[in-house]
Amino acid sequence: MKRGRVHHRRGAPVGPCVPATITWVSADGGEANSGRRRRRRRGRRTSGPKASHTESPAAEASPAAAVTPSRAAQRRSRPARHGPERLRTVHETSAGGLVVDGIDGPREEQVAALIGRVDRRGRMLWSLPKGHIEVGETAEQTAIREVAEETGVQGSVLAALGSIDYWFVTDGHRVHKTVHHYLLRFASGELCDDDMEVAEVAWVPIRELASRLAYADERRLALVADELIDRLQADGPAALPPLPVTAPWRRQQTHSRARRTRTGEPSPDPKNGRGLDP
Repeated sequence: MKRGRVHHRRGAPVGPCVPATITWVSADGGEANSGRRRRRRRGRRTSGPKASHTESPAAEASPAAAVTPSRAAQRRSRPARHGPERLRTVHETSAGGLVVDGIDGPREEQVAALIGRVDRRGRMLWSLPKGHIEVGETAEQTAIREVAEETGVQGSVLAALGSIDYWFVTDGHRVHKTVHHYLLRFASGELCDDDMEVAEVAWVPIRELASRLAYADERRLALVADELIDRLQADGPAALPPLPVTAPWRRQQTHSRARRTRTGEPSPDPKNGRGLDP
């Protein structure tokens, strides 16, 4: 293409200089559009057949076109992410109870047997006696046996107080534990702390259970026991709710013990009312 020249006639007045509009002419006589204007028009196209354009070698080798395949290849080559290994869950069932001496007498003279265990901080934590259900036992039979083993006294089951369930982690697995509690009438025996897992045993006045029991769930059971004793003294054993039917246990259980507080429960009075595994 040739550039045009602008000639001024000699002697003719020269006016103010006006920038000349220069049009580039292609070999075939048409105007050659700049790459910028061509891209702008292509971006505004909203309908119609796609225009055919021949891209320059520079556009074909642009960095943007080269990055996309490499990023896709990187995504394909990334190793799969795996979450933390899940702990095996174990389900355990125990039974225990609140054995009361003088249950038919004046309320101010009634006492209940509690056991004490020392936690890692050296604190004495008082709780209800309880333990795992063994093969062939019902929950009521386990409650009677565990009360005798941990306190030294014998009792007979009067009514169900309720069940407590909670979770803790020990020895590389999660334990879901359920404990069935019963109200027992004292029958015979004397307190003793021969059980290796028990630090102390004591007769505690019924009215002081709410302040002595370390775990909120067991304090709620003590309130249930208080109501049942009122009904027992007012209307006799017939006023108590019937005992739920429990079948003998058929399988051997694991005996897990939490050597630390439950997950997210740093104190002996946490959300579920428990701290260390009894």
